Amino acid sequence: MSDNQDLIDLVRTIPDYPKPGIQFRDVSTLLLDGPAFRQTIDRMIALVDPGSFDLIAGIEARGFIVSAAMSYALEKGKVMLRKPGKLPGEAVSIDYALEYGTDRIEMHVDAIQPGQRVLLVDDLIATGGTAMAGVELLRGQGAIVDSALFIVDLPDLGGARKLSAAGVNPMALMAFAGD
Repeated sequence: MSDNQDLIDLVRTIPDYPKPGIQFRDVSTLLLDGPAFRQTIDRMIALVDPGSFDLIAGIEARGFIVSAAMSYALEKGKVMLRKPGKLPGEAVSIDYALEYGTDRIEMHVDAIQPGQRVLLVDDLIATGGTAMAGVELLRGQGAIVDSALFIVDLPDLGGARKLSAAGVNPMALMAFAGD
């Protein structure tokens, strides 16, 4: 991780959201700044080898923003990992635990071909529940997932370590201590 203080300064911290004790790192303030958002995407792209993956999987909702911009810039297809009931075709899903509850994500059953290499992208990794669910969902359909990319890592919550233990290289532009 290089010095991205210019971008770090644009991430707002909202205390006690969504529950007391949580320090929510809000990237929406970063996204409001057009040149900074462009720099964010450019710097994320610089962290990966575009030849090492075929598709980019974005996790709903803020992960869609980042993955769509990267897909456009790299001319790569985009897989949508969505909340339940949002996909019109046949879908496969996985349930997972969050820091403060449970959730489910799904994708179209024909979104990937077995053996395709997929880069997982989201705005933030905390406990790793959502990212691990994305990895498991993609791998369950035959994808090769060995890298994941985030704007923000909250290393104290252990999500990046979980990804590493599962054979996925987690990368992020910035990290914030605490939760």
